[in-house]
Amino acid sequence: MKILILGGDGYLGWPTAMYLSRHGHQVAVLDNFAKRRWELELNAEPLIPIQTLHDRVEMWRTVEGRQLELFVGDLRNYGVVEGVLDTFQPEAIVHYGEQPSAPYSMIDHNRSVFTQVNNITGTLNLLWAIKKLKLECHIVKLGTMGEYGTPNIDIEEGFIEINHKGRTDTLPFPCQPGSFYHLSKVHDSHNIRFACRAWKLAATDLHQGVVYGIETDETKMDNNLATGFHYDDVFGTAINRFCVQAAAGIPLTVYGKGGQRRGFLNIRDTLRCVELAIVNPAQPGEYRVFNQFTETFSILQLAELVADQARKLGLAAEILHLPNPRVEQEQHHYNPTHTKLLELGLQPRLLSNELIDTMMTTILEYKDRIKQEVILPKVKWNGDEQEMEALKLMWAGA
Repeated sequence: MKILILGGDGYLGWPTAMYLSRHGHQVAVLDNFAKRRWELELNAEPLIPIQTLHDRVEMWRTVEGRQLELFVGDLRNYGVVEGVLDTFQPEAIVHYGEQPSAPYSMIDHNRSVFTQVNNITGTLNLLWAIKKLKLECHIVKLGTMGEYGTPNIDIEEGFIEINHKGRTDTLPFPCQPGSFYHLSKVHDSHNIRFACRAWKLAATDLHQGVVYGIETDETKMDNNLATGFHYDDVFGTAINRFCVQAAAGIPLTVYGKGGQRRGFLNIRDTLRCVELAIVNPAQPGEYRVFNQFTETFSILQLAELVADQARKLGLAAEILHLPNPRVEQEQHHYNPTHTKLLELGLQPRLLSNELIDTMMTTILEYKDRIKQEVILPKVKWNGDEQEMEALKLMWAGA
């Protein structure tokens, strides 16, 4: 199958491209390398050095003997999008090509507006190009479990049956996103669903949880095939941050009480989920949602898991509760459904002590590259600068 990966230079895009290529598909990647520029802006380079996409594509050809077609361009440019689709004629498109960070979208006015313009415009350009070219193409779009928020009812997979004043309908599950980034994903979902209804496009919206893990079978084949690993306050995830803090001998920073609960999955499971969606495609006119995660943890549970394993490795690992820079519930109901990918054959790799050990071992190899100054949260959701100064003082005294 011909598969185009949008955002092919990213943490998930690059491993997905190799994985699908290795499984016999004809794969092309498209990226404009914007995230590398955002990282430079914020001094938030990946812990593990990664090669350019051009060099990684060449290394993949050398190591595996398979060719990845490489396109460079911006999804906000409609001509670029139409040109790439017309040239490659994909049968499936995996859409990772967006600004991926909630904190980034909350830094200031410019980045907030940029996040929504970038993400929503790129997706709209993709939809219009598929329509104009009349491609028989399945869109596999990376959404987020953050679209739902944390409602006080169980979360269904995309839709919920509503009984109201004697009538019944199946409607999109109510969304309560927690940042301008998550809002951009909600808008994407609405636009894609409309395009499927109006133009008979086919789409699978993967509402993904937080991904963890440093390596896949493909990245292990050569150090030059590595993917990014972020631990900073903007692009890094909580479990990455905790592992790096333990390796650096500094406290593990839990935001607030740490009762915030989220869905998580191994990076290898992400690749398998995408593959399952591709080989079991939506039909023309169908918009479907898969909740893509394998287990849930609270942030405090994650910190305790990492701290316990770090101590077994002889590392001092203390937990520090910081005032929460985000506007979110710290104790809440969280019971999301996730059955559709399991029904298609997903066999989850659950978070284990061995996996944490593997992550810690790799991090310790690059310990001298850890920048402690990028770990402390600097983005305050409500914009209170005095509270941010209090955070800095607390960190300095930790």
